[in-house]
Amino acid sequence: MLNFMSHSQATTSVAAAEAVVWPATAPLLQVENLAVEFETSRGRIRPVDDISYTIWPGETLAIVGESGCGKSVSSLAIMRLLPKTTAKVVGGRVRFEGRDLLALPEAEMRKVRGREISMIFQEPMTSLNPVLTIGLQIMEPLRIHLGMSEAAAQKRATELLSLVGITDARRRLAQYPHELSGGMRQRVMIAIGLACDPKLIIADEPTTALDVTIQAQILELMKDLSRRLNIALVLITHNLGIVARYADRINVMYAGRVTEQGDASRVFAAPRHPYTIGLLRSVPRLDQPRTSRLETIDGLPPNLLELPSGCRFAPRCAYRIPLCDTEPGLMETVPGQWSRCHRASALETGELSIVAPPRALPAASAQLAPEPLLSIRHLSKYFDVGRRGAVARAVDDVSFDVGRGETVGLVGESGCGKTTVGRTILRLAEATAGEIIFNGQDVRRAHRGELQALRRQMQVIFQDPMSSLNPRMTIGDIIGEPLAVHRLEADRSACRARVQLLLEQVGLPGYMATRYPHQLSGGQRQRVGIARALALQPSFIVCDEAVSALDVSIQAQVINLLERLQRELGLTYLFIAHDLAVVRHIADRVVVMYLGRIMEVATRDDLYDRPAHPYTRALLAAAPVPDPETERRRPSGLLQGELPSPLAPPSGCVFHTRCPMASEACRNEVPPLRELRPGHYAACIKLEVE
Repeated sequence: MLNFMSHSQATTSVAAAEAVVWPATAPLLQVENLAVEFETSRGRIRPVDDISYTIWPGETLAIVGESGCGKSVSSLAIMRLLPKTTAKVVGGRVRFEGRDLLALPEAEMRKVRGREISMIFQEPMTSLNPVLTIGLQIMEPLRIHLGMSEAAAQKRATELLSLVGITDARRRLAQYPHELSGGMRQRVMIAIGLACDPKLIIADEPTTALDVTIQAQILELMKDLSRRLNIALVLITHNLGIVARYADRINVMYAGRVTEQGDASRVFAAPRHPYTIGLLRSVPRLDQPRTSRLETIDGLPPNLLELPSGCRFAPRCAYRIPLCDTEPGLMETVPGQWSRCHRASALETGELSIVAPPRALPAASAQLAPEPLLSIRHLSKYFDVGRRGAVARAVDDVSFDVGRGETVGLVGESGCGKTTVGRTILRLAEATAGEIIFNGQDVRRAHRGELQALRRQMQVIFQDPMSSLNPRMTIGDIIGEPLAVHRLEADRSACRARVQLLLEQVGLPGYMATRYPHQLSGGQRQRVGIARALALQPSFIVCDEAVSALDVSIQAQVINLLERLQRELGLTYLFIAHDLAVVRHIADRVVVMYLGRIMEVATRDDLYDRPAHPYTRALLAAAPVPDPETERRRPSGLLQGELPSPLAPPSGCVFHTRCPMASEACRNEVPPLRELRPGHYAACIKLEVE
């Protein structure tokens, strides 16, 4: 049984771990020509079509691709968790330590799941039982698979929660999933996945809802465990920075097939498939200033009911030739790298350029300090947790402005109060103290009629699309509902036409209007939430992790869409996110929060190029860059120490318990937000005014 390391041991840098080489034994997992079919109301589709790959003990394999390409379905097939009524494995084998998992009796497969192979799912709210406490759900596999006593299982569960960065772990065991934030629920899922020391972990977007520091800590932990104990890791993600930092090999999937695979460093340095090239171009870079619009891949992934003949990527490919009307095989371009492209050799020889011309940005506005549309002054939100008057200070004395037509990014670790600020602005949660002035109107004092009118102008894109979409309504009805409530369309025909237009704007085909939320992937559901927010043509949108669940190509399309709508309609955004690269691209100014308080405020480029506060510097160091060579040169930069509980925040500066610059004065004095240089503010007594 694994004895978990201390936090400092667990955060060993990847550079050090790279020195460990997994033994040349037999492969742990071999997927051979796997094919999966689904029966739908429109016909039969094959979301996974003849894919093969091998995983060795201690290896990390990343699977990337657009939403709906088959990444998650292939992993569910390995675990035999596909819905039996609509899905069927129609070809291939899955060998795990020599055993064909697809042929195992169900009773034997249940012993494999959780004990030898664990899976961390993308959406924790749909994977955690809402009527059971967190503690019971973590203890269940420990008692079933490891035979632990209740006391031993409870002790291990507490240890696991602390390991994944959840403070006050013993108290959290008694809470229910709805009492935790999205990021904390995801950490609970990761704790369950690690519980029984499995030989293989399949992580399906394991850090989508996590901020960069916890993401780095958890992925460093998983990578370190993988190397030390020969645990294989399949990492399904759309974050190419994570792939660059942690993956040994990479599979790129498109429309159910593997289009490119090979050593991660080689694929990043010299991609040999146009689709891989398009993905890499779409990624915003944390380490580079914003000089052009994000590149996107034109068009949409094909409808699996009407697949194109020949190469499935050909309709969207800039390098298409007549030969692409025939199906290419997966060919080895150089030793250890394969590509499913007729023009791979032209890319190899340099006949085709992989460098895209920059897409110029629209001319910047000369207005440096726009008139505030939203002003927040001394905003506080405290929650009564029902323990003898115990209070959680989710937001504590926060003040900032959002200019008309401006995008303000709000960043910080999970639980820092970002989402609570957004919900309080919208009056989805009532503020404890402070002022919220929107377009000259006091939001806190607005009565019911005024609030309804305000909410037409103030919309929100929620973090968790599954919990914000009505499961009994079709996608068309969900998007059309606000149009009907506010009577913005003359009849149903006009409403349907408007819904079709909104679906196209967010990169979804029109036929999605007839589907239900559970029939869509996580990324597709997030796009539905964006379409619904745009329906009323608001002037202000709170984007709460609006693009966190999207793959990089669709993410680039949505970011460009949000920017275009902002220019055309004069929209204003409060952009809440943990992806610092996305924030650098889209935001005009950035507000950094920690444990309910503001640490730093500055313009985008000033904050990223000259971060002042130690916390901001730690956030930037923890964020991965989509370049393996750059990642090897960067220090680990993990933020040390545990995030304090908002039930008992530290005295003085709330960051002093984790700050390398902290002094005795920091423990006793609450630092004010001071202007260090024009437009750049920081709450740190150790920093000098320039």
